[in-house]
Amino acid sequence: MQGQARPVAGRTEDGAARLSRSHSLDVLRGLAIVGVMAIHVSQSFPSNIHAVDYAFMCGWTGVNVFYFVSAMTMCLMWTRRTEANPTRKFYIRRFLRIAPLFWLAIPLYLFVNGTSPSYNAPNGIGPLQVILTATFLHGFWPDSVNSVVPGDWSIAAEMTFYLMFPFVITAFGSRRHLYLALAIVLHLVNVCLFKPWAFALFSAYYGAGNEAFVWNALHISFLNQLPVFLVGCALFFSLRDGFAKSDAAIFAIFIALSFVADRATGSHEFNYLMINLVLGACVAGCIRFALRLQPLEALGRNSYSMYLSHFAVILGLRQIWPLADGLVSLLIAYVVTAALSYLVARATWHLVEGHAQDFAHRLTSGTTTATREEPVTAAAVALNGRSAGA
Repeated sequence: MQGQARPVAGRTEDGAARLSRSHSLDVLRGLAIVGVMAIHVSQSFPSNIHAVDYAFMCGWTGVNVFYFVSAMTMCLMWTRRTEANPTRKFYIRRFLRIAPLFWLAIPLYLFVNGTSPSYNAPNGIGPLQVILTATFLHGFWPDSVNSVVPGDWSIAAEMTFYLMFPFVITAFGSRRHLYLALAIVLHLVNVCLFKPWAFALFSAYYGAGNEAFVWNALHISFLNQLPVFLVGCALFFSLRDGFAKSDAAIFAIFIALSFVADRATGSHEFNYLMINLVLGACVAGCIRFALRLQPLEALGRNSYSMYLSHFAVILGLRQIWPLADGLVSLLIAYVVTAALSYLVARATWHLVEGHAQDFAHRLTSGTTTATREEPVTAAAVALNGRSAGA
């Protein structure tokens, strides 16, 4: 790969062996979907016990774990394949992994939730919101995010990251300091320039009373999430090639600059950065120690469909739920939601996702050859099929 620094062979083989184990990545995906379901179940079935509800609400961090795992998975797949037209084939694989099920979710949730004004769409849902969602551009306009498909802000971020990923990794290669430098620059641009400007613009556009909606839309915007993906790429190459003292120095600079920018602008993104850096360290630790747990791996392999379907499952359960709010109700609702979402995911794999993946394989398998000529001899292409999911 052009511009790629040559890592130390011994460290590389150790790191590559760890990264080639898809089990740990599936465990992380499983943990992520467990967290995501927790926050949404607790919102509909609160225990009314502050400590319990707060613990469940912390499940929002699951989306960010998905981001780290996605970045690492993309780096692993890219560095292990040698094929003609790699960028085109990368796009085909990613598109057919995400789009078919997401497109099915659009009419489903339009039917279930309707098009009336709501918190995420103050003026209601019209053709613009549907078109932007169907083309994965909904992350760039506030009332298109989460208005058509619940939780689709993370899908927008994923697809936008996929769009730029081949160009970034081709330019940066394994030079992880470049990923971190870009993450720092984009974070500061967002905090100091883009977010204040966009908040004023969209607050005026949507009118008084919608400031919280606009602020949240900018918080979950792609520009605010992109540093998480870039840190994930840097962590991949650090795990593969070995950590260095310079890595710690760059992270320290990142934290210091973010703190200063946050205090100067009142953007309230410093805490978010710190949480993500802690999550990144935990993700790296799970991979480094080859964490395995079969139930979580099973959830992880089906996490994408579970992510899209669990909103509908929760909504359906809420309509027929016989128990009063409380701890017992919350725990039972969580187990039922997880079980039903998993069953839906298994069905959608056989009906939709499996066929899409087979089609992607037929479109891209013609000229795939051996692994890349790099000193990563211990790693195999372990992230394919369902394990290579978002």
